[in-house]
Amino acid sequence: MITKASPAKVNLYLRVLRKREDGYHDILSLMQRISLCDEMTFSPGPNRIVICCPDSSLPEDESNIVYRAASAFYSRIAARPDIEITIRKKIPIAAGLGGGSSNAATTLMTLNEISGCPLTRKELLGIGVKLGADVPFFIFGNTVWVSGIGDRMIEAAPLPPLWFVLINPGFEVSTKMVYQGLNLGLTNGRINYSIPRFYTGGDLIRSLTNDLEKVTLKLHPVLEQIKSLLLASGAEGALMSGSGPTVFGVFTDEESALRAENHLQKERIRWSVVGARSL
Repeated sequence: MITKASPAKVNLYLRVLRKREDGYHDILSLMQRISLCDEMTFSPGPNRIVICCPDSSLPEDESNIVYRAASAFYSRIAARPDIEITIRKKIPIAAGLGGGSSNAATTLMTLNEISGCPLTRKELLGIGVKLGADVPFFIFGNTVWVSGIGDRMIEAAPLPPLWFVLINPGFEVSTKMVYQGLNLGLTNGRINYSIPRFYTGGDLIRSLTNDLEKVTLKLHPVLEQIKSLLLASGAEGALMSGSGPTVFGVFTDEESALRAENHLQKERIRWSVVGARSL
């Protein structure tokens, strides 16, 4: 049996550049793994793929992205599936934190490890991009500039340590619906966009950007209230992650982040509050 941590991510910077002819969108995003993690356990299975999701609403059949990742891996190496995977969720579902994509990436990397590493990282990335746009990022690294439809990646220059307080309002958001509601006029229809340079945590915080935020805020105005609450609690910046609805506050020192997290938890607000740090 092998147990792995499957980390969440936040988008510190997200621009939607254009809609492609195939219906997908080209983006430019700075993605950061964080210490909020699901726990995944891999055990020998009964000559098939078995998915267990205790205390979760996730399906345990072929529709689960972890099942699809395992199936794709075994097909690629032409081996009989023989694995039982248990997922203990701590990352909210459909929350803009990449939980499902992270689980899929962790599955691919762990099965490759268990099988004696028959596939290169490039080959794993090729499988991952077919499973979901964020899957390759979780295979690639901790702090990454992602472009195209999520298939082009460049390791980002090292960032200073960051701490986060994340608030999730408890409802799910459809990424597809958010992209459908995106007015590319708001993003100036950018086709080419240079990668910004951040020399300090302050530079990064001043540049926090998410082109999808306006769409989700229009659908769910309560997210603006959450942003204001985080800033009032001492966050140096606040932004929605991905297509939402999770909003995170950014801190450049751990003490301030812990103080804000404790304050918000004591306030007994009706939303989930959790702290994390950059990996």
